[in-house]
Amino acid sequence: MIGTLIGLVQMLRTLDDPSQIGGGMATALLTTLYGTVIANLFCIPLAGKLEARNSEETMIRELMLVGIVSLVEGQTPRNIRERLMAFVAPKHRQTEDLKKAA
Repeated sequence: MIGTLIGLVQMLRTLDDPSQIGGGMATALLTTLYGTVIANLFCIPLAGKLEARNSEETMIRELMLVGIVSLVEGQTPRNIRERLMAFVAPKHRQTEDLKKAA
């Protein structure tokens, strides 16, 4: 956006000379293109990855908090395990049950 504004300012500054308008407009359009490409190729995917990692970290911290609170409350190990297994995806729960049965 900053490059676009600089290009537009250049274009408007030389408005009295029509031959100079093209350079400012080209700068404005080119920086808009660069900004769009950088945003779509790097910034948006990076933001998605950061958001996913943040939600994963939040879930892990919540899991630890529930476990610690359960220990402080004096719950039995089986109850604690059941409460913590609620955080695990169902497909991973089945794998844990198969390991336990073996």
